[in-house]
Amino acid sequence: MKTSTARLTFMDVALPRTGFLWDVVLVVGFACLTAAFAQISFWIGPVPITGQTFAVLLAGALLGSRRGALSQLSYLAIGATGIPYWFALGGPPGIARLVGPTGGYLIGFVAAAFVVGWLAERGWDRRVWTAIPAMLGGSLVMYIFGLSWLAHFVPEGAVLQAGLYPFVIGDLIKIAAAALALPSGWLILRRFKG
Repeated sequence: MKTSTARLTFMDVALPRTGFLWDVVLVVGFACLTAAFAQISFWIGPVPITGQTFAVLLAGALLGSRRGALSQLSYLAIGATGIPYWFALGGPPGIARLVGPTGGYLIGFVAAAFVVGWLAERGWDRRVWTAIPAMLGGSLVMYIFGLSWLAHFVPEGAVLQAGLYPFVIGDLIKIAAAALALPSGWLILRRFKG
C-alpha cells in the first residue's frame, strides 16, 4: 500500500478503494479503454495513426507504474487472442499484429505506461510544466520501441519517414491534451475533496 500522498495516483485519490479485485477492474478497464481508442484509426503506411497512445499516457498517469503497465500488458494479451475490434482496424488480427510492423509500438505501450506512471507517482502529473515532460517521456519510449522494430520492415533509411514524421503533430496534440487534463483533474479533485 502506498503511504506518501505524493505516491498516490489520481485514481487512488479520486476513488480510494483498495484490494486485488479493484486493481483488476482498473487494469482491465484501461485495457478496454485502449482498445476503444484503437478504433480511432486510419492507416497511412505500415503504421496507423490511432488514439491508442493517448490512452496509454492516461493509463500510466491515472493508474501508476505497475497498474498502468499491467493494463497495457493485458491489452496486448487480449489482443493476441484475435478478438475482433481490439487492435486498430484494418491490420492483421491477433498475434500477427504483435510480430508485424506495429509490434514494437504495441510492446512499447507497456514500457511507456510504466514510465509515465512512475513519474505520476512522484507528482509529475499535477502541474502542466511537469506533466508535459512526463508525457513526452512516455511518447519517446513508444517511439524507441516502435522505430527499432519497424526498421526490420521498411527499407534502410526509411524508418523515420514511415514511423515518426507522420505522427509528430498528432502526438504533440495528445501530449498537450493529457498534460492539460491531468493537472486540471487534480485541481478539480482538490476542490471537491477539499
